Amino acid sequence: SLAPAVDLSAVKAEVEAAFAEYERALVANDVATLDRLFLDAPTAIRYGTGENLYGHAAIAGFRAARSPARLARTLERTVITTFGADFAVASTLFRRTSAAGRIGRQMQTWVRTPEGWRIAAAHVSIIDEPA
Repeated sequence: SLAPAVDLSAVKAEVEAAFAEYERALVANDVATLDRLFLDAPTAIRYGTGENLYGHAAIAGFRAARSPARLARTLERTVITTFGADFAVASTLFRRTSAAGRIGRQMQTWVRTPEGWRIAAAHVSIIDEPA
């Protein structure tokens, strides 16, 4: 089969560590780390709950302007799947105490670069809690 190996243990551990670093930076509003973990390219994309950002510069600009208030959250059902040695998808649900009755969803596409794992694309949305 030409399909890449799925969930190679060493690769999965690397992406899990990068994902955890991103999450720590997110709730601490560590903008420098968040900027570093996004692919520094015009092709990077972040679809947020109220914005569509194209390119690293736009994503970094959003981070710099965002309020650091109410970023704490708890994650649920995080699934990280790696494909081969250089590509992964991370999906998670999240909850914030400031958004009772709502649930957030986040997906990230991670790629290995010479500098380490970076997010090439991300999508964040918040919906009413399903019945």
